[in-house]
Amino acid sequence: MPAGTSISNAEALSVPAVSAAVRIISEAAASLDLKLKRKVGDAEEDVTDHPGLKLLTGQANGWTSGFEIIRDLVAGALTKDTGALCYVTKVNGEPREMIVYRDGIIGVDEDDKTGEPKYRIGGQFASSKNIMRVRGPFTRCPLSMARSAISTASAMEGYANGLWTNGARPGGVIETPQKLGSDGVKALLAGWKAAFSGKANAGKTAVLYEGAVYKQMALTSVDGEFTASRTFQILEVARAFRVPPGMLFELTRNTWGNSEQQAKEFIQYTLIPWLRILEAAFNRTLLSEEERGEYRFAFDIDDTSQADLTARATAISTLITARVLNPNEARDWLGMPPRDGGNEFANPAIDTAKPAANDNTPSPKEAANGK
Repeated sequence: MPAGTSISNAEALSVPAVSAAVRIISEAAASLDLKLKRKVGDAEEDVTDHPGLKLLTGQANGWTSGFEIIRDLVAGALTKDTGALCYVTKVNGEPREMIVYRDGIIGVDEDDKTGEPKYRIGGQFASSKNIMRVRGPFTRCPLSMARSAISTASAMEGYANGLWTNGARPGGVIETPQKLGSDGVKALLAGWKAAFSGKANAGKTAVLYEGAVYKQMALTSVDGEFTASRTFQILEVARAFRVPPGMLFELTRNTWGNSEQQAKEFIQYTLIPWLRILEAAFNRTLLSEEERGEYRFAFDIDDTSQADLTARATAISTLITARVLNPNEARDWLGMPPRDGGNEFANPAIDTAKPAANDNTPSPKEAANGK
């Protein structure tokens, strides 16, 4: 595809860097544990039996899991200007089913002044209470805003494919002292292409006659910088989706140190904003008006630090020692059951059990025996 031409969403997603960016954000969000918190006094407790939570952590409908629903919501928000739309079937106000319809089934009309959305399904009005919408901060999605950069990346990929399909041979000229005429030139080029074009014919020896000479064209400076140009387009895609280049497998400048830092930045600046958008959509659609002040959906991002086990263990030990956490709260972080005596806030480094008194006083049993 020539650079600068329009590129469809399907064609854009066929660019590896684009599909990788969409997948890493959407699948990372869907992979996190999702909890429903209930406010009790000044604390919060986990709720496990809410119908909305069961849809998101189990089966959203008969053919789609909760993981797939969350993944598709984020992927849709990244690739569609209207955002991702999901219909929530409710019975007596309780959510029973979530369905992400095909494109065009759910329509959206926004108020010119306030931006309030009005929804239609198959031309019929649909209440906003039943429509979950997930979208980014702008009127256009990241894919649309980076369409020119993606089109250039696609064109460069097509150029590379054509170059290697033709045996990675740059263009050349055939010079002959004979007058061939237009038909002769066409026949010569057709014969040359049939004999030497394509990777299967690479390396074959050309035989020319009647004084003809083949002269290969030299690579230009643009051809020499082709690989660097393709790398730059990957960086452009990474910027558009706010994904560290290393996560798109562009490892030119990656080191052991900055790879870990990039992973932290991905969580903080890319993943968490999308998680907050999802949580708001879940609260708005899956909770009733009475529940919203008391309940809230929340993703557990503690799992994102489990890869660095040493840092996690050090942090937990420090919090217990500082009496910020008790051992059972720390065990809950690790997915472990509580243990006896684990609710006490103590510093194991200095709080030790007092030894029994040694005042030579006989025990009651010894006294009864006259000892």
